Amino acid sequence: MICFILLSFLQWSCQTEGKVAEEETTEVASSRIPVLFDTDANNELDDQHAMAYLLFNGETFDVKGVTVNATHSGGNIEEQFAEAERILQLCELKDKMPLLRGADADFLTILPTIEEASYDGKAAVDFIISEAMKMEEDKLVLLAVGKLTNVALALAKTPAIADKVRVVWLGSNYPEPGEYNQVNDTASMSYVLQQNVPFEMVTVRYGKPSGTDAVQVTQEEVNKRMPGKGPKVAEPITGRHGGTFNTFGDYAISLFEHIDYHSDPPARALFDMAAVAIVKNPSWAKSTAIACPKLVADQWIEQPENSRKILLWENFDREAIIGDFYRTLDDYQLVKTD
Repeated sequence: MICFILLSFLQWSCQTEGKVAEEETTEVASSRIPVLFDTDANNELDDQHAMAYLLFNGETFDVKGVTVNATHSGGNIEEQFAEAERILQLCELKDKMPLLRGADADFLTILPTIEEASYDGKAAVDFIISEAMKMEEDKLVLLAVGKLTNVALALAKTPAIADKVRVVWLGSNYPEPGEYNQVNDTASMSYVLQQNVPFEMVTVRYGKPSGTDAVQVTQEEVNKRMPGKGPKVAEPITGRHGGTFNTFGDYAISLFEHIDYHSDPPARALFDMAAVAIVKNPSWAKSTAIACPKLVADQWIEQPENSRKILLWENFDREAIIGDFYRTLDDYQLVKTD
């Protein structure tokens, strides 16, 4: 009888521990932020750092996949796809993480074709819609760090996703005109602003301390901090500037060696990486709800009476963001894949 009681207790204890462990796992999974990353990966070097930072933050992000688009300086969609694939390989996620080709052309060119069986950017647009429609309680963060073409097309094709997503876009010198991501497709920017979708603008503001342009690292700092960082992959990549690389850190050094500098000491901003950082920790920048402006001929026009609000991000904590980037590379945790 005593043995029977002991065995019954042990069985109950194991079942209880198993249920607790399952509940804890579920809680951890549900606490991660669902993200879909939309990027012009081959544009310069901040997209690659943003992507690696995102994929190395597995305790924070539930990354559904990566979609690419083409902007003026990064080549066509195949070049964008190839660079994103290189980063996935260096993060040990090639063929494990969905990677979809998006828009080569601009929003107004593609829009009349979106009901056709095939159109420019269809794979990425369909993927965005599919992942958004799976959302129940949480909103899917559409973290867009290039032009907004893929996002605008998805909203145009299936307006119902507006209730299921949160668009966080890296771009604009607001309230001043210009900025690379914005001018690559102003029509997509205008369209998204007109939709009733949660929208957050992560400012760039070239040359000013209030935008992500202030989140800079020097070439010397990269050469010192980045060698060998990240997992060492068995199959090396061939970099876009040549050479072979087994780690993201070594590839990052190559990217910094093949970029133009306009400052002394030589430094470049990691604009897109800062956008990932403030999704991870909103305290690393200041956010303000503003009446949604409109964009006409690349000029911002204020609409103070507009009841639609958007979130404006500025004044980024460079030290906190860069510090966390390096800590993440030192102790990375890859995102989970299905």
